Amino acid sequence: MVIPRECLQARMERKTISVTGMSCNGCEQNVETALRNLDDVNRIEADHEADTVDVVLEDGVSDDDVNAAIEQAGYDVVA
Repeated sequence: MVIPRECLQARMERKTISVTGMSCNGCEQNVETALRNLDDVNRIEADHEADTVDVVLEDGVSDDDVNAAIEQAGYDVVA
């Protein structure tokens, strides 16, 4: 039995997270680095001017893990 390639690929989810406390490009880098340390995070783009972080995650990455990584970097996640 041959399994189609698209069935082998992990399901991905894109999220935009509201984050406060970022004020510069260095802050963006801090958040991106913190999230890069999580498994199954594939794309990260922080924007201090918009107070957002866009992430592409594989299924199984919990919101709690993402939020904790951002908060451990010193920023606040807006619910």
